[in-house]
Amino acid sequence: MKRRRGVGFCMISRPRFLPEPPPLFAPPPDWARTGGRAEDNENAVFCAGAALATLHSIVRDEHPLTKLWRQRLALTSAAAIVRLQGRAEDEAALRDHLYLTRPGDDPGPAGKLLKAWRAMAEGSLPGRSSLKADWPVVLGELLSVLIDTEVREAIEATLIAGAEGRSPIEAAASAAATSLNLQRDSRPLALWVADAALARRLNWRRPVPLLAAHLKREDFRLAADPNGDPTAWREACARAYGRAAVAAFDVYADLARRAERLLAVAPKLRGKDADTAILQLLSEDALTAQPGRTTSDRSSRRLFERVA
Repeated sequence: MKRRRGVGFCMISRPRFLPEPPPLFAPPPDWARTGGRAEDNENAVFCAGAALATLHSIVRDEHPLTKLWRQRLALTSAAAIVRLQGRAEDEAALRDHLYLTRPGDDPGPAGKLLKAWRAMAEGSLPGRSSLKADWPVVLGELLSVLIDTEVREAIEATLIAGAEGRSPIEAAASAAATSLNLQRDSRPLALWVADAALARRLNWRRPVPLLAAHLKREDFRLAADPNGDPTAWREACARAYGRAAVAAFDVYADLARRAERLLAVAPKLRGKDADTAILQLLSEDALTAQPGRTTSDRSSRRLFERVA
């Protein structure tokens, strides 16, 4: 019996489109990590400045992971505001409000808070060099507060003044104090405006959600009460920004480690939409399994299970 020669097949590998691992950055010095316990205003501001400086390279980097980083900080800020208001929603519940609400539906007060901080992190409100005309309407709706002409003009003037001359933390503290004194019932607005002012002074293209999760409840009286203390208020903001910057750096470092592990296994995934899914996982805080261009809902779930 004559043996047939086998027919050989050449497997052509498809090109992969995966991002490079995220860059790593030098951490804050140990003495900056203890800046929140500094004994005086000068040391608190100095330590906060050093901690914020470690974020500068992360803020300016365009790796997809920085989008996810901003979203995580927005979630933390929104959860802190929810607690400040005495509501019960935690970070998981806030995610559900945002991701499980159909487009056009009302995500509820807590969901709107998260959308407000996500809008900040995405740089859509307000712009770095000029304030968008509709920001009081959009932001007012998300924060459930009326931003009238007086409040709008005061906030815009404070942001512009902060961008021109004051130190970053002084600009942020002044912007928050202005907002608190005009809108005493809206701490979320003051915290939002403070981060916007800080970013404008630091020349960051998009603000970073920082202050809300690290300013203490009792600190607000230093800015808004009739007997408030402007110096103590600036010191409280400096301490909070120092803590916030260190925490934000640690969030990025943790996400970068996880991203490296994900990218290490990514080449083994064979699905045609695998590269797209990996990119989404690197840049989005939460995803729902759904059909892709060439994959079914079931295939998407299998892919998520493999990389979990």
